[in-house]
Amino acid sequence: MSNNVDEMTERMLDDAGIGPGMRVLDIGCGPGAVSLMLSPRVGNQGHVFAVDRSPEMLELAREKVHETSVSNITFIEGEFDVTFPEHGTLDAAVGRRVLMYQSDATRAVTQLTRAIRSGGVIAFHEHDMIVIKDNRTSLPLHDQVRSWLREMLRCEGANLHMGFELHAALSAAGLAVERVRAEANVLTPTADYPVAAIIRSVLPRLLQHGIATEAEIGVETLDNRLASERREMAATYLWEMVFCGWARKH
Repeated sequence: MSNNVDEMTERMLDDAGIGPGMRVLDIGCGPGAVSLMLSPRVGNQGHVFAVDRSPEMLELAREKVHETSVSNITFIEGEFDVTFPEHGTLDAAVGRRVLMYQSDATRAVTQLTRAIRSGGVIAFHEHDMIVIKDNRTSLPLHDQVRSWLREMLRCEGANLHMGFELHAALSAAGLAVERVRAEANVLTPTADYPVAAIIRSVLPRLLQHGIATEAEIGVETLDNRLASERREMAATYLWEMVFCGWARKH
């Protein structure tokens, strides 16, 4: 994740009211990036329950937390229907890029609501792969790289338009939606986005699905080639839309 994406998550946590003393569930915590954002927010009087279905991801998260000497995070293996002693009493639940991988987002959110108290908040940060282009310029390499990621997500059964469906999923789960906000990750002739780092992190998946070869991707020079294409065309490219939404349990 880039700092820009982390900033979007931080703004969502601010607006959702995640703060000192709260007990928060981080669903689909992965390697722990959002859990480590939450830890200083809730402080010593609060607690983070980091949940993921992958033991490998949880181990990576534990290693990161161990390096920081954080003591207010508990790791739990499970999914949206996870239960533990504090279940039903938590103040909030948050997730980043996790609803898009659920076959039934409404059901997943409904299961998650059982973990929080009445009046508690649920917040999600979801990306949407809608294509928004300036048809006056042609950036074929950008389009190709983005198509690789779209195809990878499609092969993995992800919902490519979870952002636009976020309000519907929260509402159908019986929550009172407070706001859904959308921002864009944008590349310009003078501003980059870590595309190569993203591609490098998902390279095994791209290769596994036969979407592109290492030679076609050329990850070591990818960012430079993308930047050159934008500079040559004096063009701005909208990489993806990021939706952040938060809602309250009645």
